[in-house]
This record gives sequence, structure tokens and C-alpha cells, in this order.
Amino acid sequence: MDFGVKYKTYFTSAPKYFPGTTLHVLPTPDCLYDIHKAIQNKSVILVRLLILEKEGPRSLFRGLGPNLIGVAPSRAIYFAAYSSSKERLNCVLEPNSTQVHMMSAGIAGFTAITATNPIWLIKTRLQLDARKRGERRMNAFECVRRVYQTDGLRGFYRGMSASYAGISETVIHFVIYESIKQRLLDAKAASHMDGAEDTAKDASDFMGMMLAAATSKTCATCIAYPHEVIRTRLREEGTKYRSFFQSLSLVIREESYRALYRGLTTHVVRQIPNTAVMMCTYEFVVYLLDG
Repeated sequence: MDFGVKYKTYFTSAPKYFPGTTLHVLPTPDCLYDIHKAIQNKSVILVRLLILEKEGPRSLFRGLGPNLIGVAPSRAIYFAAYSSSKERLNCVLEPNSTQVHMMSAGIAGFTAITATNPIWLIKTRLQLDARKRGERRMNAFECVRRVYQTDGLRGFYRGMSASYAGISETVIHFVIYESIKQRLLDAKAASHMDGAEDTAKDASDFMGMMLAAATSKTCATCIAYPHEVIRTRLREEGTKYRSFFQSLSLVIREESYRALYRGLTTHVVRQIPNTAVMMCTYEFVVYLLDG
């Protein structure tokens, strides 16, 4: 069985919405699993065994380097843009309204995607570069040179249109998250009979935020997941996919609508705990800075 790059791949790339390098070390094997699951349509255990047999354990962590390099600036840009946009929009629109959350999330997503797309493209190419055990693998610098020689600077921005479509996932996530968080805050305020505002937070408050993040991310992912599949198709080397809508139409015509949700289960399992911890960490840092 040959796992060469000639096979079609439907890998869910990591996104990119929340900070934390430690958690990004863990999802990489699941990303690679998505590729082989799509190819062979086997169980999780069997696919992992096939990857280990054909390519060795190191293949499970292919693309980890660019992931670690990109996650810090990506999250920094995202949350800086989100906080700044939210602060400015609160002065123009109704403070902390749905419109403010939607526009802030959209601006933040657009800014982060535009700035860091080349990093995620290199990560995706490295993960799609399947080789047999013992064969020399392409490193990140070789991948950068290859992309530039093949497509020029424009090549580093392949799949960005699909990433822009994925901003809808970010918007949905933050609108639901902020709504749930506000309800939790209102419930806590109502529990104080004296009516005094309690700004102190304990472990239960942050646990509630983790659950809010997990719930909102699950809803957003299930709604907007197809852009992950399309983005990966666009980032493949030597691909027949040229633009977002052309790729979307081609996938549906050749493989049916179900193809747009390949790897969704693995993606959800990978993203939900990641997002829950990320948002809890973000809220904790904001709480400390405001304190």
C-alpha cells in the first residue's frame, strides 16, 4: 500500500484561532490521521498502525516546527486585533452587543489569516509530504524554497480564500461564547442577594468559561467545517483545485456533500479541548491584568 502524494488528501489543518503552543504539540498526529483516514476510510487504530508501519513514528509529528513557530504570532495578532476592535466598536455601537462581537471577531480573523497564511501553508505541505520509512523528508526551509520556485510569492497564499470563508466559524464561535458568558455572569450576579457587584472570580467561573468555549466551538465547527476541507485541497501541490467556489463545486460534484465533512469527528475531538483551555487561559490573563 503506497501512501504517496498522488493520493487525494482531505486533511483538516489546524486553526489557528487561539493561543497556546503546548496544546498545539498534541493535535499534529490527529491532523495527519485525517489525511490517511480520508484515503483509506479505516478506523482510528488501523490508520495509526498503517502510518507507523509505512512512515514511522516521526511522521505523526510532521509539520510541528512551523506550527510552533506560527502559533505565537498568530494568536498574538488575533487577540490584539479582537480586543482593539471590540474596544473601538463599543464606543460606536451598543457596548458588548452581538454586532460588536461579530465585527470584532471578523476583523481579528481577517487580520490574523492575512498575516500568517504562509506559515500554515508550509505546515500543511509538510504534513501532506508522505514518504516511506527511511526516505529523507523535506524540511521547512526546503518546502519554502520549493513553493517559491514553483509558484512565487503568490504560492504562499494558496487557500487563503477558504481561510477567509472560515472567518464565519470564528464569528459564530465568539457570538455564542460571549452570549453564554454573559448569561453566566448574570446568573452569578442574581445569586447575590445584596445586589453588590462581585468582580472576583473563582475556579467555578473559569470552568464555566471552558464549558462555554467548548459549546460555542462545537456549534461553530459543525456549521463552518467545509472550509477546512476546501482549504486543504487548495494547498495541495500540483492540485486541480484553483479557487474556493471552483473547489467547492468540484468536491460536491465528484464526491457528494458528505466529502465536505470528512474528518469532522477527529477535528472536533482535537479542537474542543484545545479551545476550551485556550479561552480559559485568555480570560484568566485578562482577569489578572484588570485586577
